[in-house]
Amino acid sequence: MKAVVVENYDSIDGISIKEMAMPDIPPGGVRVRIGAAAIGFVDGLKVQGLYQTKDPLPFVPGTEFAGVVDGAAGDVAAFKPGMPVVGMVRSGALAEYICVPSAALKHLPPKIAFEAGASFQANYLTGLYALDARAELRKGETLLVLGAAGGVGIAAVQLGKLMGAKVIAAASTPEKRQFAKGYGADETIDYTKADWRETLKTLTGGNGPDVIFDPVGGEVALQAFRSIAWRGRHLVVGFASGTIPALAFNLPLLKGGALLGVDLAQIQKREPETHTRLIAQLFDWLASGQLSPVVGKVVPFENFRVAFKTMQSRSALGKMIVKFA
Repeated sequence: MKAVVVENYDSIDGISIKEMAMPDIPPGGVRVRIGAAAIGFVDGLKVQGLYQTKDPLPFVPGTEFAGVVDGAAGDVAAFKPGMPVVGMVRSGALAEYICVPSAALKHLPPKIAFEAGASFQANYLTGLYALDARAELRKGETLLVLGAAGGVGIAAVQLGKLMGAKVIAAASTPEKRQFAKGYGADETIDYTKADWRETLKTLTGGNGPDVIFDPVGGEVALQAFRSIAWRGRHLVVGFASGTIPALAFNLPLLKGGALLGVDLAQIQKREPETHTRLIAQLFDWLASGQLSPVVGKVVPFENFRVAFKTMQSRSALGKMIVKFA
């Protein structure tokens, strides 16, 4: 089979597609023929060795995928060959086949394309964990989403609307703001403008946002917190700007506000009941049609570098998808 292989932590140009042996199926395992895999900001960091944890070399990048069951171990009853599935793993999704424990898979609801299934779990689970379990977003509250046109940002926009919030989408270009508007944002803000906080103040009736969903970091995060409502909650999701901000402790004191960390990698281990509840809710919304995953640009497997580079340039609308033939 073919797979993208990272042999050294390097630039995107330094990795390539190679031939690998077909993975064997161990007890409890399921082999999946991958139809589509997602590329997120974290995947780009991992390839370059810049993420907080490093995958042992060599490794196949990619954490989210959708496809069809190719085979299953004799002790696996829930998955049979031909079943459409989605999965989320530490690595290995940028390959024609992957073998995973059955617990890593979910059934893909009918009529959901592989591209949509592959773009679903990480972004939407991050968004729902942040808004539900961490911020306890309530109906009628105002949610400000920074980086609203990115994969996790647009997921937060959709989820915020589904939960009954007024959603203000902040993004850097007219195209991105229109994109967020198309997926439910009530208002949009250009946070590259010097007076964007004045616009935010007007849109919130002078109160500021109750919840800030922040995958961006940097200076815009500091400015956003200065505008937060009394007892507001600022969700620290990531640092796409490349800069980790330093917040003066007097600001949370003066605002009665809270900084809340959101780390998807830890919740299944540390909060298994919450993880199970949120996953069940997301797949219920997916199956019922209340939630439609946003698919960004789709590129063929042989052009996988385009997906990485588009994501790194922060020009992506939604999540980048690599499609297999």
